[in-house]
Amino acid sequence: MLGEGRHWWITSTSDSHVNWRDGGTDFWPGEYSKTYVKAEKNYEDIMESIRAGKIFVTTGDLISELDINVQTGGSSVTFGETLTISIKESDDVTVTIRLKDPSVDNANGDNPAVKRVDLIIGDIIGKAEDRTAYSYPTTKVLARFTAKDWKQKGDYIEISYTLKNLDKNSYIRLRGTNTDQLEPAVDPKGEDPWTDFWFYSNPVFIKLSN
Repeated sequence: MLGEGRHWWITSTSDSHVNWRDGGTDFWPGEYSKTYVKAEKNYEDIMESIRAGKIFVTTGDLISELDINVQTGGSSVTFGETLTISIKESDDVTVTIRLKDPSVDNANGDNPAVKRVDLIIGDIIGKAEDRTAYSYPTTKVLARFTAKDWKQKGDYIEISYTLKNLDKNSYIRLRGTNTDQLEPAVDPKGEDPWTDFWFYSNPVFIKLSN
């Protein structure tokens, strides 16, 4: 859907029936997965921010804040927004990522640490020809960042990356993990969910103009 240019947003699930402490397999809403919305603390602004895609999700309280600034020249955008750049000028695009890895325990009494952050990019090419396709051919991990690539400022991690020679309408998004998995894998039966955490952001769109 992102490759078609659709402004489609992610949220985490919080459907709970029988809590794991009571013999079930579910978590209380917000106990394991959380949806964060960047908004003022009032109903109207929260709903507007959800519609605008100013959202990231995380499991296990791996992070508690995530911001992105995608900039060229005097223009900059964040999650859910579109940056327009000139094909003729072919300006580089600077991506600045800032996230908080909180020094507090999660609901399981653990304090997981971010091990890697991935920057993902895909082309926006319009309506998909194969409506049954499970994957999108142009989507790829553009860069993987670990502690050697970022600046640590207290609980905050800061990352900078430059996109060069963009020649197609694109979208970028972020994900991160406390694991060594290069791609999120299907959880094997019996896996401890408190050892496998990820976060995901909504996209930023980049549009080329003449």
